[in-house]
Amino acid sequence: MTDARETTARLLIRCADRPGIVAAVSNFLYNHGANINALDQYSTDPEGGVFFMRLEFQTPHLDLSRPVLERAFADAVAKRYDMAWRMSYAAEEKAVALLVSKYDHALLEVLWRWLRGELPARVTMVISNHADLREAVERFGVPFHYVPVTRETKPEAEARMLDLLDGQADLVVLARYMQILSEAFVGRYPNRIINIHHSFLPAFVGADPYRQAYERGVKLIGATAHYVTADLDEGPIIDQDVRHVSHRHSVQTLKELGQDIERTVLARAVRWHLEDRVIVHENKTVVFA
Repeated sequence: MTDARETTARLLIRCADRPGIVAAVSNFLYNHGANINALDQYSTDPEGGVFFMRLEFQTPHLDLSRPVLERAFADAVAKRYDMAWRMSYAAEEKAVALLVSKYDHALLEVLWRWLRGELPARVTMVISNHADLREAVERFGVPFHYVPVTRETKPEAEARMLDLLDGQADLVVLARYMQILSEAFVGRYPNRIINIHHSFLPAFVGADPYRQAYERGVKLIGATAHYVTADLDEGPIIDQDVRHVSHRHSVQTLKELGQDIERTVLARAVRWHLEDRVIVHENKTVVFA
């Protein structure tokens, strides 16, 4: 039996909503031997809105090579509807690099799920500004790079990191990397850097947010995964989750619950990105999960 990933292609589309888009796309693929096996669509407004679509199709019986198919789609369909679009192939796994500091919970969750085959990717490296997690990372067979960062050496450190990442990262995952990336760094990977943090922001900024939350008696804690932009912690949100808490929870319990949510939310956001389920529009996302 053929592995479905070997024959699955994906098409993401964003354009002005008009009648006939779904029919045009479907007929094009049908006429070239593709079998559509999943299709999701969304419009911000049926009259003058923005239309989004994600579909998966099978490729064994295509009558064109992939490059020729893409050029034909551009000419026959995308140009007609002024589409922003992207076609990808499940067998071509994205390269993922992870950045981390000392907290290991989010990092190890991603590595564990990757090792189990739950994240369709090639994990190429882990970069850290501390050496603490080298042994844990190398047990997964993943290269570990220690790149220390100080205020004075930050430009040189980022240059070193970019050299390491060059050609080795389609996606950069900040698995609790406790450094602010420069605008120049972020600009190298637009909508391809995912960050995870607690969902208290903009409240309880600074050190020890869970103690601050405990002292205020919060009733909800959570986590947010988002794409990184030049505006700190204001990039398009991919996923969030929350959990109810009460006065009975200690600061330590809040931290443990918070880290558990962070692990799940980050892994989910990474998977959705790897499976081409996320379309960014302005500062929001459409997620076909």
